Amino acid sequence: MTISLDALDAFRHEARSLDRADPLARFREEFVFADEDLLYFDGNSLGRLPKRTAALVARSVEAEWGGRLIRGWNDGWVDAPRRVGDKLARLLGAGPGEVAVSDGTSVNLFKLAVSALRARPGRRTIVTDALNFPSDLYVLEGAAALLPAGHRVVAVPSRDGIAIDAEDLYASITEDTALVSLSHVAYRSGFLHDMQAVTARAHAAGALVLWDVSHSVGAVPIDLEASGADLAVGCTYKYLNGGPGAPAFLYVRRALQETLQNPIPGWFSRHEPFSFGDGYEPARDLSRFLVGTPPILSLVAAEAGVDLALEAGIGPAREKTLALGEFLVRLWETLLETRGVTLRSPREAARRGAHVSFGHPQGLAVDRALIGEMNVIPDFRPPDVIRFGMSPLTTRFIDLVEGVARFKRVLDEERWRRYAGEGPAVT
Repeated sequence: MTISLDALDAFRHEARSLDRADPLARFREEFVFADEDLLYFDGNSLGRLPKRTAALVARSVEAEWGGRLIRGWNDGWVDAPRRVGDKLARLLGAGPGEVAVSDGTSVNLFKLAVSALRARPGRRTIVTDALNFPSDLYVLEGAAALLPAGHRVVAVPSRDGIAIDAEDLYASITEDTALVSLSHVAYRSGFLHDMQAVTARAHAAGALVLWDVSHSVGAVPIDLEASGADLAVGCTYKYLNGGPGAPAFLYVRRALQETLQNPIPGWFSRHEPFSFGDGYEPARDLSRFLVGTPPILSLVAAEAGVDLALEAGIGPAREKTLALGEFLVRLWETLLETRGVTLRSPREAARRGAHVSFGHPQGLAVDRALIGEMNVIPDFRPPDVIRFGMSPLTTRFIDLVEGVARFKRVLDEERWRRYAGEGPAVT
């Protein structure tokens, strides 16, 4: 116990020094901290509330909706999906007119997946991997089932439950592959795909590529243009701090925008939608991948988070998440590894996104004890994974030290035993 206390003191000293030198430290003042004792490590699921969001949404409610009423559509509302999309493009390595904020991630994934499959007639295979987000797999399987050509989904297995071997993935991409659809960062382990290498391999086989960047945007550098990516989707409520249920975004490479067809033709995807013409004529640019009326209040909230991410810069954000991750792994090696906690993320920092995952046989009970008694909020993913998501704008190094110290107490004092059994609906 003495060794652990000495180690904790050393880590605390180091953490305070790192926090004083942190170039992003000032951004904590931009966020709401209702409970200063709460250690929040779930920014990879739901980011904290930016202070400016409340003011911007209030202005939109009171001055725009309340004062301008329907005139608000001509005051900027109708352009919001593309305006916020152009801002997001700067975080994604995309160009103006290639990103739009629209619908939810799953809906966007469906639209783009079906569009891509229809653009590759004669090919019937969709390649993904077993670490992909489950709802992405559901969407891909649903798209395959709906199309008449008899498509099938091939999910490349993981050898260790943490990463995907590149050779296994490449071997699955053949002349029959119509679409490769992957999560840039694996939701459970944090494994980071090499976007450029995977895209090049898929293109060499004649396939299109669709990336889900939900767990990387705002925390990991993304360069869709340089990588040659065709399509991408993602959400705005994780590292972009857009709020619960904030609208998602989609990316379509400019060269494909007049080639692919949106399988959900809607009002806002029509050329000159307010002409109310008979028959459907798709928009001649990215707008063809919109569907219905944009959710303006949610877009306002999402835009505030995007603005903060742009102010911070993706370079400094990545440098900090790499440093936080390495610091957390060192804490694990010193204080948790001997207590039955395993590392369930790649050990090499460059192969991880912005979260680090740990395994424990009583993972759900440990997670619940941390939340219920330690005022620590990580999250849990079956079967045994406890994730620590580190938001570059709000997480401090000292937070990691205190979080691991409380994690250690839960194990040393066996507090998790009080929480064995079925957990809450949302973990």
